[in-house]
Amino acid sequence: MSLTKVHKIGLGAVVIVAILGLTLGLVLGLDESNGQQKQNEERSFYIDYDRDTFVMDGKDFRYVSGSFHYFRALPQTWRSKLRTMRAGGLNAVDLYVQWSLHNPKDNQYVWDGIANITDVIEAAIEEDLYVILRPGPYICAEIDNGGLPYWLFNKYPGIQVRISDANYIKEVKIWYEKLMSQLTPYMYGNGGPIIMVQLENEYGAFGKCDKQYLNVLKEETEKYTQGKAVLFTVDRPYDDELVCGQIPGVFITTDFGLMTDDEVDTHAAKVRSIQPKGPLVNTEFYTGWLTHWQEKNQRRPAGPLAATLRKMLKDGWNVDFYMYFGGTNFGFWAGANDWGLGKYMADITSYDYDAPMDEAGDPSMKYTIFRDIIGEYIPLPAVRVPDRAPKMKHEPVLLSSVESILSTSSRNLLGTPALKSDKLLTFEELNQNSGFVLYETTLPKFTRDPSLLTINDLRDRAQIYVDEFYLGTLSRENAISSLPISAGWGSKLSILVENQGRINFDVLDDYKGILGNVTIQIYDEPYTQELSDWTITGYPFDSYDKFTQLFATLNEGAGHGVNGKGAAIHGPVTFKGELVIETSEIHDTYFDMTGWGKGFIFINGFNLGRYWPVAGPQVTMYLPKELLKSGANEIVLVELQKAPTDKMVHFADSAILDEA
Repeated sequence: MSLTKVHKIGLGAVVIVAILGLTLGLVLGLDESNGQQKQNEERSFYIDYDRDTFVMDGKDFRYVSGSFHYFRALPQTWRSKLRTMRAGGLNAVDLYVQWSLHNPKDNQYVWDGIANITDVIEAAIEEDLYVILRPGPYICAEIDNGGLPYWLFNKYPGIQVRISDANYIKEVKIWYEKLMSQLTPYMYGNGGPIIMVQLENEYGAFGKCDKQYLNVLKEETEKYTQGKAVLFTVDRPYDDELVCGQIPGVFITTDFGLMTDDEVDTHAAKVRSIQPKGPLVNTEFYTGWLTHWQEKNQRRPAGPLAATLRKMLKDGWNVDFYMYFGGTNFGFWAGANDWGLGKYMADITSYDYDAPMDEAGDPSMKYTIFRDIIGEYIPLPAVRVPDRAPKMKHEPVLLSSVESILSTSSRNLLGTPALKSDKLLTFEELNQNSGFVLYETTLPKFTRDPSLLTINDLRDRAQIYVDEFYLGTLSRENAISSLPISAGWGSKLSILVENQGRINFDVLDDYKGILGNVTIQIYDEPYTQELSDWTITGYPFDSYDKFTQLFATLNEGAGHGVNGKGAAIHGPVTFKGELVIETSEIHDTYFDMTGWGKGFIFINGFNLGRYWPVAGPQVTMYLPKELLKSGANEIVLVELQKAPTDKMVHFADSAILDEA
């Protein structure tokens, strides 16, 4: 498979070449624009339903693609990772688009760095890959809120997403105009690599079956695809989900992972019962699975997966590996699940997924096995399979405690201005995406000793302090909503609530903070009192500049730190240190967070994400070489629970993801 020359030189270059070509045409009497138009007219990608196949430029076409989340990889690595995917035998790449990344605030758009969507497509062109575009607007993907921006819930309290809610439809149209207008030139019929564009995502599992909404989304998407790429849906082959997600005139695909031959046949029959003709497509063939904190790392064996892959390819399926490369949930982007069980489960920072390419982008055993099977059915490219990239293990770094984030100076610099309120406000009401919110009030007098403090509808985790001494932790994950409190401990109650990630599948109204109330038993049951008169401070941690300002105003160790056992008894503590690299030959490495409790970590101002080794299963934090430099590298972490007594952070040259 080879993309055309116009693909290879890139969109920006196409414009320059077109201008030069027009000038030359005027001189030589040639009409380059007509030639380009003729070339595009000859390009076509469609479905021959009678023969159950895709057709590209008059020839039967079949794809084997891999899912690649550009938002989980640094842009400096996109091309090398896509080249590894191509070397694995793939001829296409599957791209989700994360709305919340590109549109983090209302009327604010980001298209550079890790959000440079057109450069991702240019990279695919350079690496000889077609593109399957999945713009959502909801994508799931184990990303916070399924990729829907939090500010929708601030701007429109009570908004209903993924249905014919007027406000939701309005915002989707605005978003698509901003996004899809950039991508129209990349549709296959316009000379680009995008052969397919998805509408919605596993909509049948959502259970709303709002056909009006789906048809509006189809019409809106067609404004930009203009018939130059195939529109499709994907739904699970269970119950009536395929029917619920079906849109007239839109191609149906399904998704499933490790299956027996009979189960593959059953799923094919399910698709055929609704769409009798056309190629069979598994849009998400699960190579592994997602993992939550406090559970074992979810791995899937290569052998049975290989058997399922061979069965599908033998039967003529088009296959997309989900995931082929997983990557990392940088910052606070990791999502969560409850799967209808009523148990909240936050996703870990690593999105390694036990995929054919690991979190660092290196080929795994699955990569080799799958490549060999792919080669039995489509020609393999003449692209070298890369070796595992070298890794570094640095000497441990001593960190110094700077200050508790509950101190006056940290509140002023890291927090938002304090807000007085009779009622508790959610993150969304405060127009805050993630991080923490601190709720404070004065405790009433109570004679029941010990009494019981209860937080109703906590989302997600709360550390409780009285007069800024740690009392205990409440947890949505572990269904712990109350803790004992003794009279005489103090009068100032501080509740620090952490957003651990919004649910990304099915439930899409996962507001954060305290949605209910806070009560305390005054006398014997049932005499409880609801607390009020709150002072609320947000800690979004979305600007590293605030840490820089804090460090400029404080000496290390100036405020409350940890006690002799390393416990953060006065609130989460900021730590700071330097990794000095004395060589210009820098490789990937891993922070080994053994000995630390729970928190998040920055390297040179970049938020790597959350760590929680005491819960596991993830212990290490992947640190790409692109974030490092020769000389001093600044490490900053915010520790919520406990630091090792030596305050050292260690490094490793391989991932530790299976410690639960």
